[in-house]
Amino acid sequence: MQLYLHLVILYATHYPDVQIVATGSSTLGASKKFKDTLLGRKAELWLTPLILEDMRDFQNTELTHRFLSGGLPPFFLSRELTERDFLEWLEDFWAKDILELFRLERRYSFLRFTELLFSQSGGIFEATRFSRSCEVSRTTITNYLAVLEATFLVHIVRPFSTYKPTEIISAPKVYAFDTGFVCTYRGWRDLRAEDRGYLWEHFVLNELFARLQRRDIRYWRNKQGHEIDFIVFKNGKPVAIECKWNADEFEISNLRSFRKIYPAGENVVVAANVQVPYGKNVAGTEVRFLSLEGLIDFLK
Repeated sequence: MQLYLHLVILYATHYPDVQIVATGSSTLGASKKFKDTLLGRKAELWLTPLILEDMRDFQNTELTHRFLSGGLPPFFLSRELTERDFLEWLEDFWAKDILELFRLERRYSFLRFTELLFSQSGGIFEATRFSRSCEVSRTTITNYLAVLEATFLVHIVRPFSTYKPTEIISAPKVYAFDTGFVCTYRGWRDLRAEDRGYLWEHFVLNELFARLQRRDIRYWRNKQGHEIDFIVFKNGKPVAIECKWNADEFEISNLRSFRKIYPAGENVVVAANVQVPYGKNVAGTEVRFLSLEGLIDFLK
């Protein structure tokens, strides 16, 4: 990786009028030298695991397959995947990306932490909970998380709040970058309806990252346990996004709690079974029901 970065920097320096596309299994911006040397002369494109448009290009739009195999093209195209395939990928990630870009030494602790995050993907993060299992300090766990975020292996979704006394204001949620790894580390080979709903939330987040090319997506939760999956700002107002595998599963209580504090903004349910967008008044609250593509069009 370091040699690769050196060659990119050297070529860009000597041929400033030539455009170069540099790709890697992790963000090249993770290298401080790469950041500083090409400051103002580079643009970044976030290539996420497969999105809906990619699935159509591969002529396979079956979501259950995408959830189980994940969105890395070799895995998505494979007829048969085993747990070993995902384990080997993670070992390669440690050897090729982490060791060369970061000064980490404890392979077992880092990989153990990564596996635990994958198995608990989408949960509220508390560093202390991982310290004993990974045999490192809380500070080291925090450092590991920063490395995983910098290399896009996990996504940290922070809470949205205006510091109301009833809101969660600091505890982030951490999502694995790919559903295939989530299924592997949860031991899932067949999916129940509730599993699909859980993975659908991950898939929606991946689509938002890929299509909007931004990381500033939030979630909302109060101390009574009411929660909104994602908050995205549009025209300065919070759009509340609820992810449902089936639109009929939507229940208004979480949204009602959110809108008591933040009355301005659109309310959206993005569901896998919505083909044609529609609006509905639910207990006095106007809600848009959209497909995933409809959500992206609405936000853009």
